Amino acid sequence: MNRLIVLLMVSLIAFPSAFGADEKPTPARESLQPFQLLIGKWNAAGIPEGTPDERQKGHWSETLDWNWQFKGQDAWIAVAFEKGKFFKKGELRPLPTKNTFQLKVTTTDDKTLTFEGVYKDKYLSVERVDDKTKETQKLLFALLHGNRITYSYEVKPAEKTFYTRVYRVGATKDGEPFASIGASEKECVVSGGVGTSTVTYKGKTFYVCCTGCRDAFYDTPEKYIAEFEAKRAAKNK
Repeated sequence: MNRLIVLLMVSLIAFPSAFGADEKPTPARESLQPFQLLIGKWNAAGIPEGTPDERQKGHWSETLDWNWQFKGQDAWIAVAFEKGKFFKKGELRPLPTKNTFQLKVTTTDDKTLTFEGVYKDKYLSVERVDDKTKETQKLLFALLHGNRITYSYEVKPAEKTFYTRVYRVGATKDGEPFASIGASEKECVVSGGVGTSTVTYKGKTFYVCCTGCRDAFYDTPEKYIAEFEAKRAAKNK
């Protein structure tokens, strides 16, 4: 019996994948690709729920600026809210389970709130439960298309079944995309998104989509150029 146990332990060490060991995790940069269209500055307008008079008096404007951030092999997407009514900044990161994400936001009164949830069919739905009230709070982002997104805030009291919307924000992309350059020619060398500005290395010019990708490129340009050219070569086979 002891010999059998020893053999089993040796097998687990030698062949971990055969016994359900975790597979190699998907790189964060790859997991976050569905949110590439967020990168850039968005001009937004928010409207609270309520009577027509409450909606008229309570509306506000804010700007959202989304950028890639990198640290070693880690990657995440950061957002800054300029003149935000409820939030100052946030970070979007992937979780180990496929298509699940964490959004950590800082409120205008400097509280940190952590939401988690699923991305599906262009919708990111993340939730948290308030420690004191036990109320479930939801942020729902709709990535409608390249120059239109919305997000809404909904709540559900502990004893209730359905959510009630508190407010909704609609945003449009600031500025205009390049009109004379094909999409394949303006691909971001770091993230693979649509490039909006250029970087140069050893006389060659590449596109990047945000300041985060620009900084990452200049930190290790040869790494990103090699990855970019390898991807291009694979597409052309």
